[in-house]
Amino acid sequence: MTAGLVRHWLQSGRLDLPLPAAGRTGERWHSLATLAEDDITAARIGEAHADAVAILHELGAKPPRTGELWGVWAAESHDARLTARPAGSDFALDGIKPWCSGAGFVTRALVTAQLGDGERALFAVSVTDPAVRPVPSPWWNSGMAGSDTRPVQFTHANAVAVGEPGDYLGRPGFWHGAIGVAACWLGGARAVAEPLYRSAADPSDPHTLAHLGAVDAALTAAAAVLDDAAERIDADPFDRAGTAELVARRVRAVVEHAADETLSRSARALGPGPLCHNARHAQRVADLAIYLRQSHAERDLATLGRLAGRHHD
Repeated sequence: MTAGLVRHWLQSGRLDLPLPAAGRTGERWHSLATLAEDDITAARIGEAHADAVAILHELGAKPPRTGELWGVWAAESHDARLTARPAGSDFALDGIKPWCSGAGFVTRALVTAQLGDGERALFAVSVTDPAVRPVPSPWWNSGMAGSDTRPVQFTHANAVAVGEPGDYLGRPGFWHGAIGVAACWLGGARAVAEPLYRSAADPSDPHTLAHLGAVDAALTAAAAVLDDAAERIDADPFDRAGTAELVARRVRAVVEHAADETLSRSARALGPGPLCHNARHAQRVADLAIYLRQSHAERDLATLGRLAGRHHD
């Protein structure tokens, strides 16, 4: 279902989003949030495709061909390692890459791998290459199960370098992409909040209304922070102020808090009914709870604290 929906979005043009930092960043993030309101898991795949398009543009590579669905596989793990070595004019990748979303249905992917000197570089690969093989899925949670996220084995897989080593993490666009994920979190939280908003039709329970008020305030604040960040990025696309990471981490923290408030308060206000009897709501809750774990919780807050202290006047 997820693969089919994402391909429908791709073919219908819904994934043709404005590039970040090009004057229409707010529109880009509004579109991502809207996709996540429709389907959180599919939006996670769609966001990665849109991020890949932006990365290829920023690093001077060829854009995707019509009909190609791209992933971005950049997660690292202590027990899985992917290495790259020169092979003619290109490179060969060997090893295992963890946490590859869309492993069984994307057509191409941007993949990070370690060079011989230990530096990390970015490569474009064809996922349809027999040398790129998704391993059996270890996924047991119903949340985000449709994203087909699993390890992928590379065996002398042909890869084309995208940019220079270090460019993937060193560009301001890395942090713009991090905010794109938060836009999807916001859309997912809005979807989860739908039953709580509908509950306001019966104003007899002040506790439910109080939960709705708190959720509405949190979601409104998150949307405002996203809009403010979009204006800042469009005004300083190359991050001459040196605040791209600070802005991104602030946005992610605010949106994550709003999503957590939505998950917690919706359950407390409505009880088990929607979670047990409304399949769509139950799936949204499960999907959003897993998706939010792309955040590193207190580790990210500690980094935000260091950055905020450094930039505080």
